[in-house]
Amino acid sequence: MGPIMIYFDNNATTAVDPEVLKVMLPYFTEKYWNASSLYEPATELAQDLQKARQTTARVLGAALPSEILFTSCATESNNAALFGVARANPGRRHIITTKVEHPAILEVVKELMRQGYEVSWLNVDRNGNLDLGQYVRALRPGGTLLVSVMHANNETGVVFPIERLARIAKETDPKIVFHTDATQTVTKLPINLTGNFRNVDLLSFSGHKIHAPKGVGALFVRQGTPVRTFLLGGHQEKGRRGGTENIPYIIGLAKAMELGEAAGEEERTRVAALRDRLQAGLAERIPWLEINGKDADRTPNTLNVACHSVEGESIIMMLSEAGVYASSGSACTSGSLDPSHVLVAMGVPSGALQGNVRFSLSRYSTDEEVSTVLDVFPRVIDQLRRLSPFWDKVNQKPAE
Repeated sequence: MGPIMIYFDNNATTAVDPEVLKVMLPYFTEKYWNASSLYEPATELAQDLQKARQTTARVLGAALPSEILFTSCATESNNAALFGVARANPGRRHIITTKVEHPAILEVVKELMRQGYEVSWLNVDRNGNLDLGQYVRALRPGGTLLVSVMHANNETGVVFPIERLARIAKETDPKIVFHTDATQTVTKLPINLTGNFRNVDLLSFSGHKIHAPKGVGALFVRQGTPVRTFLLGGHQEKGRRGGTENIPYIIGLAKAMELGEAAGEEERTRVAALRDRLQAGLAERIPWLEINGKDADRTPNTLNVACHSVEGESIIMMLSEAGVYASSGSACTSGSLDPSHVLVAMGVPSGALQGNVRFSLSRYSTDEEVSTVLDVFPRVIDQLRRLSPFWDKVNQKPAE
């Protein structure tokens, strides 16, 4: 029997579903044509591309397949959305976003600040919930260009009330463009762009969070939304994104969308039960443990904990040695020694900031894996605390 391998880092990336891989493979071999060419096999490929666009639009509840723009990832989608809106609306110079966005939003907004845009940064409380009063006060009729608020936070899983935020923005001024980064929620939470998300103008997501491969994503652009082309160089995607389409990966993305839709509420409920069991078990076994976002609405698969008097990198290394793979903060920022900007914004106690771990489950996660983590993780924390100068070994609490 080989070593255990428990993968609880699905907010960073997911395994490609075997059914996704199966539908992709022919497009690497016998269907390798360029979809823009005019001979018959290529035009058949263009029809396959259109079917993938129709599937993606249908799962998202978009009114038109043409509202789906295929990209390389959510980071590109976010860049295309924010820079594209700014270029298309030069008369407005005010942006609203949150302090807990993914770096793919934060860094774009900071770049727009360097170009002279004014930004209102929304706060969150200890549970990670937005200050709705601050949001309403920040909106400027005739002045606000863009609101960009993620659907759910990648580190904590805390879900923001996008339906309500987008409606308030449109009631304040219909010309305010509303964007949401839904990378952590597509196929995991209900999204209907002609239903509950009907006031959302732009929505970004990535394939590798939903069991499609890395290297493909999409941007929903509601018809009539003023957005300038971000990536120039060709007529592809109706002139909105230059570059030969990545057909195998787009086909895989559409299949992953179908599979996620089919999994539905039953699978979300099962995964949420695993997450809740993990949360309750760790809280029972580990003293001085912060459960971040505990009392907020969260994605069903995400648990973020912060352990007092220990350091996250050491936790992750010891978990890895035991065959348990999790993360400390966001995979896109984990190379930094700075504490998570999300947890800082939430007001996590300073003694626990460096000791945070994110467990993110998937449809492949099992009850047996949760049991193993409940055995391994408390032993790791106990061992590290026995070595920590910041832990009072006698009284079993943080050293004063």
